Amino acid sequence: MSSSIADEDAELLAWQLSRPARGVVGIAHRCPCGAPDVVLTEPRLPDGTPFPTLYYLTCPRLTSAVGRLEGAGAMREFQQRLATDPQLAQDYRRAHEHYLQERARLGIVPEIEGISAGGMPDRVKCLHVLVAQALAAGPGVNPVGDEVLAGLEDWWGKGCCADRDRGSADMESGPSPLVDDE
Repeated sequence: MSSSIADEDAELLAWQLSRPARGVVGIAHRCPCGAPDVVLTEPRLPDGTPFPTLYYLTCPRLTSAVGRLEGAGAMREFQQRLATDPQLAQDYRRAHEHYLQERARLGIVPEIEGISAGGMPDRVKCLHVLVAQALAAGPGVNPVGDEVLAGLEDWWGKGCCADRDRGSADMESGPSPLVDDE
């Protein structure tokens, strides 16, 4: 499958990630400033590697904000809530099933069959992936991603992170690549 993104977006993604984006099918969501903040990725990368992460967060400001929540223990808190809140657990399992259905539209990869990302359906392992799904799929699909987004300040509020003329000094930690797996 080939990428269907504009050259300008491909260049911006490479800047956001500090490397060329791999296996990108399209832009799944844009920041209010207009820059990509979530890409849709193939379930098998061009080099043949199975890749379960369908929705990949790219905005440096947003990845930094989510990373700070992870560092503050938010994943542990969500994990505890999954164990005690049956409705949250049910909704989170539905998010997992939605993720698998959407990825299957791009192709079936036996090595990752039944595996979504972010720890779904039973664990909370990566808030970045859950936020990416919440942005790409819209409100009401991933309850953890929705809740994280609701608790974040407007990451685009200081101006567009895509304004490369201002450099990465404008961002708390500059462009930060995500890990290449869930």
